[in-house]
Amino acid sequence: MTTDSARRRRGTAALLALAASATLAAPGAATAAPEPRGTTAQRVQWGPCPHVDPPYPDPASECATIEVPADWANPNGPKTGLFVARHKATDPKRRIGVLMSNPGGPGAPGADDALNPTDPYQGYTPEMRARFDIVAFDPRGIARSRGVECDETPLAGAPARPATATEFERVRTANARFVADCVRRTGPLAKNMDAEATARDMDAIRAALGERKISFLGHSYGTLIGERYARIFPDRLRALALDSAMDPGQPGPERYLTDAAVTLNNTLKRVSSWCAMNAATCAIKNKKVTTVAEELFARADAGTLREPGPNGPTAKKVSPDRLSDFLGDVLGADPASVAQQLAALHSGTGEVHWLGGGAHETALRLVLCRDEDYRIRDFAEYRAIRDRVAKAAPYVRYESQSLSFVLACQGSPLPPKPVPARATGTPPPILVVNATHDLATPLPGARRMAHSFPRATLKTFDVVGHWLYTTGIPGDPKGLIDRYLLDPRR
Repeated sequence: MTTDSARRRRGTAALLALAASATLAAPGAATAAPEPRGTTAQRVQWGPCPHVDPPYPDPASECATIEVPADWANPNGPKTGLFVARHKATDPKRRIGVLMSNPGGPGAPGADDALNPTDPYQGYTPEMRARFDIVAFDPRGIARSRGVECDETPLAGAPARPATATEFERVRTANARFVADCVRRTGPLAKNMDAEATARDMDAIRAALGERKISFLGHSYGTLIGERYARIFPDRLRALALDSAMDPGQPGPERYLTDAAVTLNNTLKRVSSWCAMNAATCAIKNKKVTTVAEELFARADAGTLREPGPNGPTAKKVSPDRLSDFLGDVLGADPASVAQQLAALHSGTGEVHWLGGGAHETALRLVLCRDEDYRIRDFAEYRAIRDRVAKAAPYVRYESQSLSFVLACQGSPLPPKPVPARATGTPPPILVVNATHDLATPLPGARRMAHSFPRATLKTFDVVGHWLYTTGIPGDPKGLIDRYLLDPRR
């Protein structure tokens, strides 16, 4: 799911001309693996990568595009291009094979993994670069993979947090118009940007590379793509590492919202415990952080909570929804910063960092809403769900990103796709890694992900965070993932 760390790494990819194209293999050319339906034997013609601002591409990286069906259910129909990048193993004699990846989003460009594999923060170690061809791609319809065309104008007037039945219908209407416009402008591709389609694209890349099997590292929403690949092509996986894992079973809006809100609620209680143990440095004095949260919501409900200013409260009111959105944004920070901002909001003096609610990312409605069934019947059901979630998480009431995502799926004319059937075959032992306090992909969903496989190990890390394949996290989850990928059966 979308996170600050993911944004830091991935950035916003410009729509660029593709560097090279895959061509049909010459008669008699060998392909080392079975090929997906709808793709003629392709041999990738690698070429230079497009130049973008620093720090990538790496001089050793090479780029291409391959053609896949826009709709895998119609393999002989219109095609779309996938922008693919590769950084070849630096020690060919010890090369294991291909490592593919996906950064999540949903809808984040993914080719950067191979364009900048030496990134010191979230890139690959020298040993990983020595042993694997790092192969990454922008998912279908995203960034350099022939992006979809949509007019976001219908979304501009939709309320981020509908408070009445009329406002809820405005959200539904805006989403419906937006998605219909995407389909009208883009064609069948806009209807087929789900995780199953992307998993099939991955297999087309595998076949074009001539590989029998691949290893895959999925982050955040990319874990769902990995799960779909394991369902459809279990025997074509050498290793599958899932970092910050999604709930794979279409949990529905209430379970999704509850898991996220309870995780956020527990994170606030964690800050409260930190303050109790660090009274000298905590900005909140003589009160529990949980008590401060309760008092802030009481004032917001009464219409008396105001934004803080340098010399006292301003005239601008803070609504209960805005307070929940603020907590969803701030609780991912370190406890000292959280306490300082809560103290400022409580006293009326100081500074807080406000971020906007709502979700206007183009890909969100075309990707997430096809994979997840977040449909809510009407405003009455929406309010009832909100009330039950708030009861389960009284100090925060809801988690902002999850609510934005659920609302983005209301009214879509494209129904959710069913989870694909599990193919015959046995996937390798699978590694799932998750933070105990992950606000984007809560731990209960990661547990369900691990339980969905016949052989999977879940490793948890007692941190507040998302995307654990990062240098410097206590317990070294990145090292754990690397060791697994290098030898998944040890």
